[in-house]
Amino acid sequence: MSALTLQWYDAGREKTQTIYEQQQQTKNPGTVRIGRDPLRCDIVLSDPTVSGLHVEIFFNLGQFLVRNLRSSNPPNVDGKKLTHGEQPLKQGSVIFLGQAQLKVIAVFSSEASSVPPTVLSGPPVNIPVQAPRTPLGNQQQHVHQHQAAYGLECPKCHKVSSTDFLHIGCRWCGTSLAAAASVLVEPKN
Repeated sequence: MSALTLQWYDAGREKTQTIYEQQQQTKNPGTVRIGRDPLRCDIVLSDPTVSGLHVEIFFNLGQFLVRNLRSSNPPNVDGKKLTHGEQPLKQGSVIFLGQAQLKVIAVFSSEASSVPPTVLSGPPVNIPVQAPRTPLGNQQQHVHQHQAAYGLECPKCHKVSSTDFLHIGCRWCGTSLAAAASVLVEPKN
């Protein structure tokens, strides 16, 4: 059985999770969905720049792939914006969902190794990953990241609020923004 282990930081704490080729107990069978909405996602991130339902990871034809689920807030995978479709993941792949970073720290393929899959079912792998000092890890990307801002699109009135309103609600209609879509608001030139 193939497996992939993700590592990320959420609310200042390091977290890891292993995703298996044949998923058990996920909200959408065959995939692991990642985002801010706990009702639709298997891995929940608290960062307000992450969309309610942002990406999904699944296993197909001998490899793990990530699929974009938010056209208005596409993920950045290995330094490239994934506006549509899927992209293969490998050990060392880095995924940015808004400003949240997830790193693939291990990939186990049953075809490529004789190590039994039970190795990954023990305690989480603790490989040190340095928390990024800038949202995308280098100065050139850092400058570009600050030119854009994130907002939350209200699921009822579709107006975009600042991420500061996440816990308060839509400032126009009062609807909860817990499941709101995180959108990338490009600067006006």
